Amino acid sequence: MLQEVDESSEIRGNVTMLNTLKHYKVGDGSCIKVITRNVHAPLRSQSSVKDDENFAVKYFHLVDPEIDTDLSAHPEKKALKFKEMYLTKLLSTKVAVHSFVENLFRSIWGLPNSRAPMAIKYFFDFLDVQAERKKISDPDVLHIWKTNSVPLRFWVNILKNPDFVFSDLEKTPHLDGCLSVIAQAFMDSFSLAEQHLDKHSPTNKLLYGKDIPQYKQEVKSYYKLVKDQSSISSQEFKIFLQEESKKHQNEFNESVALRELCKFMLRYFTKVSQKLEQTEAPDKLKEDMQNVKELFENMKRSGWS
Repeated sequence: MLQEVDESSEIRGNVTMLNTLKHYKVGDGSCIKVITRNVHAPLRSQSSVKDDENFAVKYFHLVDPEIDTDLSAHPEKKALKFKEMYLTKLLSTKVAVHSFVENLFRSIWGLPNSRAPMAIKYFFDFLDVQAERKKISDPDVLHIWKTNSVPLRFWVNILKNPDFVFSDLEKTPHLDGCLSVIAQAFMDSFSLAEQHLDKHSPTNKLLYGKDIPQYKQEVKSYYKLVKDQSSISSQEFKIFLQEESKKHQNEFNESVALRELCKFMLRYFTKVSQKLEQTEAPDKLKEDMQNVKELFENMKRSGWS
């Protein structure tokens, strides 16, 4: 019985080489019968890489693409890098999912009815005000502030970890690699640095190399449209938050949230108290914090854990 992986498989570092006919010393003219079995081989003898759940072990067939060929005997020859052989396949895959990726990106930086979400507009205006107060006139600084806040702090995390939103989604190592490529394209769209791509550039950069300039223009347009939109007062934003809170009032466990906040406060109580002393905070604030601490400790003693 010939198997892709067995006890005789060659292992190089943390990579297992799949068994070949040469490995089994099967010569020309030999007769081989291919059969299908419904019962898996014993755990100690893995019959197929498909039995390896989520491909936890790394395999290669003829040449490990991560290892350069030893050319000491023939220095005039160049090492073969098989990674580039996959570029055509990657490009065809990218074409297949491209419309979905573009719809995703434009859903993030698009403006339905030419209006940004109220929270985004209010926060970006806050950053604009801070720039004016600090007398920062360089538009690139504001671009970086806004990019580091919502797109890179929030959206990239979701793009890389959709299982945070969809709890029934299983993120395999293979899927994680694919999502990393998409997340990198998203980050490059917000970057101010110019890309200079050549044949030595990473494959994930080459995949979206022609799309990034267009995406960058859309991002700049997005920031400009948000800035030109009429401002939102603090009262309007407060009403908006109250309405949003009402929509989810049955989904939020106030007791759990309060308990977590209190745990956080107790963990850093000494540091916060010292900081309040250093900044000459009002005595009322110190008293309130002490009262909350005592209240929480009393509740813990009464059985609220």
